[in-house]
Formats: sequence, structure tokens, C-alpha cells
Amino acid sequence: GGEALERFAEGRASDAVRELEAAAPRVAHRVTNGLVEDIAADAVRPGDVLLVRPGELVPSDALVLEGNSTVDVSRLTGEPMPLTAIPGTKLASGSGNHESPLTVRATALARESQYARIVELVRSAQASKAPLQRLADRYAVWFTPATLVVCAVAWIWSGDPQRALAVLVVATPCPLILATPIAIIGGINLAAKRQIIVRHGGALEQIGETSVAILDKTGTLTIGRPDVERVVTRPPWTEGELLRIAAAVEHGSGHLLARTLVAAAQRFGVDDYGLPVASGIVETHGSGVVGRVGDREVIVGARSFVLERCPMAVAALDALDASFANAAGLRAYVAVDGDAVGVVAYADRIRTDAADVVRELRALGMHRVMLLSGDRTANAEAVASTVGLTEVRGDLLPNDKAAIVRELLATKERVLMVGDGTNDAPAMSTATVGVSLAAHGGGITAEAADIVVLADELERIPEMIRIGRRTMRIARQSLVVGLGLSGVAMLVAVFGFIRPAVGALLQELIDVAVILNAIRASRAPSPGVRPRRGSAESPAVSTAPNVRSRLAL
Repeated sequence: GGEALERFAEGRASDAVRELEAAAPRVAHRVTNGLVEDIAADAVRPGDVLLVRPGELVPSDALVLEGNSTVDVSRLTGEPMPLTAIPGTKLASGSGNHESPLTVRATALARESQYARIVELVRSAQASKAPLQRLADRYAVWFTPATLVVCAVAWIWSGDPQRALAVLVVATPCPLILATPIAIIGGINLAAKRQIIVRHGGALEQIGETSVAILDKTGTLTIGRPDVERVVTRPPWTEGELLRIAAAVEHGSGHLLARTLVAAAQRFGVDDYGLPVASGIVETHGSGVVGRVGDREVIVGARSFVLERCPMAVAALDALDASFANAAGLRAYVAVDGDAVGVVAYADRIRTDAADVVRELRALGMHRVMLLSGDRTANAEAVASTVGLTEVRGDLLPNDKAAIVRELLATKERVLMVGDGTNDAPAMSTATVGVSLAAHGGGITAEAADIVVLADELERIPEMIRIGRRTMRIARQSLVVGLGLSGVAMLVAVFGFIRPAVGALLQELIDVAVILNAIRASRAPSPGVRPRRGSAESPAVSTAPNVRSRLAL
């Protein structure tokens, strides 16, 4: 019965995860003789021409034939900046198309594509993962034999079978059967109130005992999407004026970076004096946009796009680039009436609570906190230094992350792996406890995780550790007190002071006390919960030094 209660709670958690997975690609749009037909993603064959609409995932590894769009590859590679997809670009399955339709040619079966390989890594990791020894099982090893020994001693010593019967009656197994499941269900419900889905009770038992925490970078320590990092202008232009005029022509664009620029302009206070209306807007997908603001021609886009329309602006563009000390990065250049007047630099942004969470993990007993990323090593190191991490690895493939986790497990460490991307799924499946930050979706990442955090807040991780520790403390309390009371009652029964009928009543009282204590796991408030912050973002971090502005602050 206790196991059935726990399975019921875990089933509810699985239902929540399945809802997250509803957006995973199930259908592909195959183009045949100019007609589009919907087929199952598993039916895609190499050479098939497919249509990938905006907002959809690429169903198999493919090569772009037609179209121009931006593609989100962060869940696969850890790279937060969108990939510009043009004819000839290779796309991995599981990439997300952002803004415009793409016609692609499949280069692999869906089951042999990058996404499928990651799924297979997850399955093999889960199959090889050693089962956890549950708390109740450890206590049950000695309780039943001890009961039988005491029963035999009472009968042989006294010669009275009534004493043996009294020992059996008061030797209640209910603390073993109910204490842990009831406490764990309480912990699962308490976590669910904090938008944390615990998929099975074993994860709740183990998360408080982990000794090494591994954190992904993109989408975990950072917000996982590009944001305006810095604005550089040429006199007499100011940052506010540049953002105002650039946002005017970008306002109608569906490009991810255009929306980011408009949002940055609004944060900067452009709304205080209004966004001007642009006219004659012409957008070249993946390159830039041209429009008129009043009597001025405004160009916003890539350097090559601006240079093509303003060939005399080479020196001005070089001067703007010099402000970044030749560091690599994603930028949008702004030209007005044929003259380059400024540049907007983009970067991923570190969460405001990232450094605090790293300190909390160490305070909770994690003797190693590591950063593993599929992004470039330089980017990973820049983020690590900002949040106070010294152990960092970049340029990692999904199987590389899983291999590092296996090495730690081989040294008897208990590993907590936190990530949000598909490339983190194999490592999460391999770790002692895998936690998925799934605020932006689920898919294989949620399936691989033992715990799924629905809120887009990194601070829920140490909170979950505290919930797990408190839940197991209450469960152990119930077990020790319940079995201890049973043990005392058994000894009293040996000496004949408890008859079987009285023992039956005493046994019920012990059971009720154990159950009431275990219920506290769900009724008590979550310990150490801090007030919700107003923002999950912080200034961007770039590999280039000293690139800050009042906009970023």
C-alpha cells in the first residue's frame, strides 16, 4: 500500500513532465512535386525535401536548400547565439527554427540524427544506472530478523506462547511500510508548490546526499538567449538616441535580435519620449533592415550589410570595431544617411542569482562545484570567473559530459547534474540526481531528469536540496522513533507486562504517531526560501574585458 501511494505521487509527476514534452517534433512536412504532405518524423528518409516552419524543430539532420532564417541550437550545443541558416547551412535535428520557413534536404534518418543519438545515450545511461537502495530497505534488513529472535527468546525463556504473540503484535512494521512513502509524498507535494516536479522518490532521497554539483552554462547559469550587452556610438550620438532610432526600424521585424534590441530600448527609457514611426522598411532576412525615420535613412544590420549600402563608411566601422579590441561577438551596426554612427553588441546574460547559488551549493556541503559547457571554452571560463567557479570545461559534446560524470561516480562521488539543453540529457541520466531547468520546454531533457524545475529560477536548486534533506530527516525520525517504540514495547512484552489485546492498541498508537510525524513533510513551509526577485537577469558577460555600459547595468 505504501509503495502504491508513492507510485501514485510519481505518476502525477510524470504527467506534468509529459505535458512539457507535448511540443516535441512528431510530424515532418515532406515536399513532393510542389505539394506538402505531413508524415511521421520517423518516416523521414535521407534525400527527402522537408519544409520547416517558424517555431518548429528540425526533425532530422538536414541541409538548407532555400530560405533565410535564424535557428536556435542552444539546446544541442550550448551556444546561446542563434545560427543564421542560409542555403548550404547544415542543421542538426532538434534545432528550432525561429522566424522564416526553411526548405531543407534530410541527410540522415530521424533515428540516426543528432537528436536520436542523444536519446540513445540517455537510454543507455538510464539502463546502466545502479538502482538506489531505499531508506526503508536499509532498516528492513535488520528489523524482521530481530523481531523473530526476540519472539523466539520470549517463548523459550518464559514457555508462554502468549508472550511470543504479544511481541509479534507490538512489533509493528508500519514505520517501515508507511513512514518513508508518506514523508516523500509530502516532500514531492511541497516541491510541486514551488514549481519543482520530483519524478520519483529516490531522487528526493538522494539529492540531499550529493557531494559534487555540475552546472551547465547556457540556460542554467545564463538566461540562454542573446541580450544587448553594450552600445557604442560616435559623437554626437548618444546611446539613447541610437537605440531609439534603431528600434524604430527594427520594431516590425520578427528577427530574434530585432526583438531584443527593441526590448533593450524600452528598458533604457525610450518609451519616456516615444518610439518614432518608421516608414519604407525593407528587411533582408539574416542580414539587416533599412527604413526611414522622418527624413533620415536608417540601416541596421551586419557589417557587410551596412558596408554594401554605405561603402564610404569603412573607416567609421573600423573605429567602432576597435572599441571591442578585436574580440569576437555578435553585433548590429547602425548607419544614418550613409554614415556609420554606432554599434549594438549582443551577449548571453548571467542570472543575477548565479553567484549566490554557487555559494549556497558550497554552503550545503558540495565540496566541488563544476561548470561543463558545449559552448566555447573562452566563453565558459568568462562565465565561471564571474560566478566564482574555478573548475570549468568547454567545447564538450554530450557524451563528453556524460563521461566526466561517470569518472566522478567511479570515485564514489554522488553527482548532481543541472542543465536545460538536450546536450545535457546524457549527463543528467548518468548522474546520481539529474535536474532539468525546463521553463523553456521539456523534451528529452525533462525525460532524462529525475527532477524538473518549471520555474525559470536557478535558486530553486539549493531550495530543492533543502526540501530533500528535510523530508528525509522527517522520514528517518519517523522510522527511528517508530521502530524504537516498537522495540521498547517488544522488550516489555517479553517480560509479560503487555498482553496481546493491549499490544494491539499500543501498536495502533505507534502507527498513528509515525504517520502524523511523516505528514509534517508536506505541511511545513519550505525552509530557506528567499523572496522572489524582480528579475532573473544580470549584466552580460563577454570574453572581451571591460565591456560594460550603463545600459547593461
